[in-house]
Amino acid sequence: MHISNGIIDNQIAVLFAGVALAGLALCFIQGRRELDDRLVPMAGLVAAFIFAVQMLNFQVLPGVSGHLLGGTLAAILVGPYLGAICVTIVLVVQALIFSDGGVTALGLNITNMALLGTAAGYLVVATLLRVLPRRTWTLTATAVIACVVSVTVAAQGFVLQYALGGATDIGKSLGAIAAAMAGTHLLIGLGEGVITALTVTYVAKVRPDLVYAVRNRRRPVVSEAVTV
Repeated sequence: MHISNGIIDNQIAVLFAGVALAGLALCFIQGRRELDDRLVPMAGLVAAFIFAVQMLNFQVLPGVSGHLLGGTLAAILVGPYLGAICVTIVLVVQALIFSDGGVTALGLNITNMALLGTAAGYLVVATLLRVLPRRTWTLTATAVIACVVSVTVAAQGFVLQYALGGATDIGKSLGAIAAAMAGTHLLIGLGEGVITALTVTYVAKVRPDLVYAVRNRRRPVVSEAVTV
């Protein structure tokens, strides 16, 4: 979801700009350690794909739109650190060139979509791939579940920010805002889950070495999918 200028007061916007900078600094440090010949071109493709799917926006609240995030897709393919950087690049381009999301709200949007969304998605992915049986459907189901969690967590990030410093009267109580964000983004998460599942399952079947979440597991979950 993109937050416009003026929805959150400047003090909270500055606070979350600091949170975003600190989170991105960690991502850059860890991401550099993981870079190799496979991740560099894949990261570019992931960023381009996320940019395309985020162009589809749905109005949720005044000044707040919902859309596919792409954090889980990025985390599965290139890892949580580079994934967060990919989403951040997309958000910066959208804010500066397309005025999609406020410039003063950039720290808020990066925190929600690039950091919270990607981290939540990858935590679910990493957990489920370790506990679910090694079957062809495991990565597919994991991607769907992770997307729903990722998008919902990112949406509730806005609710927290609004509770801390909402500068505009949206005309709803905080509980109603949380419910509206959760309901809309639950559906968006399901749609994103289908797209992500189809994408990562296909890549895992033809080039499992390009899927970060599979490559970095002790026991690859798609080993059967490759031979089917």
